[in-house]
Amino acid sequence: MVWTRTVRSAVEAPVLPDGCMDLLWMDGELRVAGPDTRAREVTLAGGTRIAGIRFAPGTAPALLGVPAHELRDAGIEIDALWSPAEVRRAGELVGESANPVAGLEAVAAARAAVAEPADPVVRWIATELAAGRSVAETAAATGFGARRLHRLSLASFGYGPKTLARVLRLQHGLALARADVPFAEAAARAGYADQSHFAREVRDLTGMPLRRLLTAQGTDQASNAA
Repeated sequence: MVWTRTVRSAVEAPVLPDGCMDLLWMDGELRVAGPDTRAREVTLAGGTRIAGIRFAPGTAPALLGVPAHELRDAGIEIDALWSPAEVRRAGELVGESANPVAGLEAVAAARAAVAEPADPVVRWIATELAAGRSVAETAAATGFGARRLHRLSLASFGYGPKTLARVLRLQHGLALARADVPFAEAAARAGYADQSHFAREVRDLTGMPLRRLLTAQGTDQASNAA
C-alpha cells in the first residue's frame, strides 16, 4: 500500500503496531520503519512531507535484505542497511520519478528484481493468524513445529507468532471500532473473549484506553513513519 502525508503543523501522533514495515521518503531521505511491538509517540515538524510504501506483514525483509527482528521498534536511515551504491541508486530512482510515491515503487521494483522472493508460507501464516487460528494450530498446519515457526516469524515479522497474532487482532478490533461498530460487537468479531479483554489489550499494546486512542487518532491515522 502506498500513502502520502504532509504535516501542516507540528504534531505528536500515536504510531500503532500493525505487523507491517514501511519504506519512507521523508524530506529527501530514504528511511525504513521496522515492525513495532508497542505504540509510540512520534513528533513531526510542521511542513514535513512523507511518502511511503507499507509492506504487508512478512514481505519487506526479502526486499530490504535484513531480518525483520533487526529492525524491531526502530526507524533508521536506509544507508544503515544498504551499500553506498545501493543508496545512491535508490535516491536516483526517486529523484528521476514524477513524484516520491512513484519513486518508492521504482525502488521496490528494482529490489524485487534481484531479491529472493518471500516464502509464500509467510503470507499464509499471517493470514491464518489474522483469521483467528491459534499459534499451535498454525504450527501444526505448516508442519514446522513451534520452534521453527517462532524462528521464521522473528525473521519475517520481527516478533514471534503470539505477538503477531495479538497485533493483527488489535488492528482488526480497532478497524471495527473506527467504523462505529459497538465495542462489545467489535471485540467479539475480532476474536476477543469480551469487551473487557479488548480494552485490556488496547491499553497494553497502545498505552491508552480505547476511547482516548480513537480520539487521539481521529480520522488521520498515523503511519509508522519514524
